[in-house]
Amino acid sequence: MILQIIIALSIILFLFIYLRQQNKHQDLQTLKILQDTLQKGMQETRQTVKESLTDYSHELGKRLDTLTQTTDNRLKEINEQVEKRLASGFEKTTETFNNILKRLALIDAAQKQISELSSNVVSLQEVLNDKRSRGAFGEVQLSGLIHNMIPEQHFSFQHLLSNGKRPDCMLFLPEPSGNVAIDAKFPLENFRLLTEKVLPESEKRQVEQQFKIDIRKHIQDIADKYIIPGETSDGAMMFIPAEAVFAEIHAHYPELVAFAQRARVWLVSPTTLMAVLTTARAVLKDAATRKQVHIIQQHLRLLANDFDRFQKRMDNLAKHIEQAHTDVSDVHTSARKISQRFGQIEKVELDAFLPEEIETPPT
Repeated sequence: MILQIIIALSIILFLFIYLRQQNKHQDLQTLKILQDTLQKGMQETRQTVKESLTDYSHELGKRLDTLTQTTDNRLKEINEQVEKRLASGFEKTTETFNNILKRLALIDAAQKQISELSSNVVSLQEVLNDKRSRGAFGEVQLSGLIHNMIPEQHFSFQHLLSNGKRPDCMLFLPEPSGNVAIDAKFPLENFRLLTEKVLPESEKRQVEQQFKIDIRKHIQDIADKYIIPGETSDGAMMFIPAEAVFAEIHAHYPELVAFAQRARVWLVSPTTLMAVLTTARAVLKDAATRKQVHIIQQHLRLLANDFDRFQKRMDNLAKHIEQAHTDVSDVHTSARKISQRFGQIEKVELDAFLPEEIETPPT
């Protein structure tokens, strides 16, 4: 509409200019008429433009209101969805954070345990580095095994021998085993050095040779100190308080095992010592049973005598019962005869045996 008005005004203006150029000599009245017409057209055009702008403004306002309302509704929907997603994400984030806190707590506890274990390992290493402490450690292990497997009257710790030596433990077993000494002071210094990976090869061979020398010397010391003819068994035990060391010796040092067998020193670990103690307990139980055999035999003899007396008394009772049975049979026979006699007496005609003057009573 506005475009049409502008086009009309342009045409009128063009005609005015054209007429003005063509009719320069026309009178002023015609010019005034054109001016009035143009002015009137301009007013109408202005009015029309104003009304059109007003209508367009109202229409634009309505559309803006509708767009604003639609935008507000859409924004509300988006806001609700965003809030839901944020709430859900916040819950998941909170849950994940709580899980992380729990796992951190577990990791912290595990780290504390690792720290405690590390300190314990360091303490154990310090214990094993010292010879006296290492011996005490072996004695504690040995004491636990002995107390759990053997009765107290069949073992003794630090038992004094006739040569003045004191083994860590002495087992009192019946013959032919006899008393068996156990030593728990195993040399671990050089073995600990052998396990170090940073040790050069030359030093490792030297440490290995020294380890063999230490073990051989320890085996010989045990044989010299704790094997006494007539007092102890013909062998003794060397307790190795670590299964790894026991396995290492048997796997890589067979000459030490052979030397121990020749010296009559038995190498035992905690596991093998438990098997030995189980066998020893069975031997002790069998010996205790054999010691009680004479008592069992005595009771059996007494029981046999009691049974003999019982047999004699039973025979006498049988005789008495047989005699009583005979007497009862005789009495029964006599009673039967007496009953027969009474029957015969009832059947006899008494009239033939009665005197004539005796009248027979009426029946």
